[in-house]
Amino acid sequence: MPRKIWTGSINFGLVTIPVGLYAATEDHSIQFHQYQRGTTDRVRMKRVNERTGKELGYDDIVKGREVDGTLVTVEPSELDEIAPVLSRTIDISTFVDIGEIDPVYFQKTYWLAPNSKEHFRPYNLLRQAMDQTHQVGIATFVMRGREYLTAVRAEDSVLALNTMFFADEIRDPGELVGQASSAAEPTDKEIQMATMIIESMSGPWEPEEYEDTYTARVEKLIADKSEGRTPEVEEEPERPSDVIDLTEALRRSVDQARGARRGKVPKQREREEDVSGMSKAELEKKAKELGIRGRSKMNRADLVAAVSEQTSGRRRRPAS
Repeated sequence: MPRKIWTGSINFGLVTIPVGLYAATEDHSIQFHQYQRGTTDRVRMKRVNERTGKELGYDDIVKGREVDGTLVTVEPSELDEIAPVLSRTIDISTFVDIGEIDPVYFQKTYWLAPNSKEHFRPYNLLRQAMDQTHQVGIATFVMRGREYLTAVRAEDSVLALNTMFFADEIRDPGELVGQASSAAEPTDKEIQMATMIIESMSGPWEPEEYEDTYTARVEKLIADKSEGRTPEVEEEPERPSDVIDLTEALRRSVDQARGARRGKVPKQREREEDVSGMSKAELEKKAKELGIRGRSKMNRADLVAAVSEQTSGRRRRPAS
């Protein structure tokens, strides 16, 4: 069970829903300590006065920055005095269409869960209403001494809260591409070929199919060395040339995509006929399309049974 990191309530209109905030993700990357090469001695970072070389304690340190050549220092107590007061409410100020928010604004995702059983009804009311209207609630709240801009949105069975960047934190992409992008417009034929490639490579979003292969390789490296085996080194892939014939690359990509598409068609038909070959994500999507109730609480076997029953019933139903 994940640890609750914030407790408060969501307010929209005059409705108050007590909730808890939980991290939606976890970091599986491997953490290392630092050691002096050839020894088992840990390397520690110290706070050292760069002029005297003397090690300092936390109480000896203040924060500061230069303003017009003058150093201005700030005491921790002064920062505490102006820190935003910890809020216990997520006050939704407005609802907006989720399609209007550029993904670049999203920062980190949390789950919001009702604090008790009696709060499930207003919680589900807000979640289902936002799901049907495709709206997200925009709000600000304070956590761990910092004010956050957030978007509260509806998932299949839970409310999600995304912390967001403020507008002045988003860099202008025009500084990177400048005027070059408008001066290098592709031809209509190139756009048509690129569109064909995208369409032939299109498919459902199945996050289970993607794995962190680098972390797996690091774990294998550590395991090999711990057991005295020589680590296997993979060959470096050939680097593509910077100079390309765009039209020729597009043509070859279209041919390659067409060949892959011909090979996929029988498999797709087979999967349509046999739902047991679908992933859990595909089954959940299919169950949602079929309007199967209680799908969020079903395991994979339950989903297979429910979808199979629903689809077979539809095939047997006579045409009107």
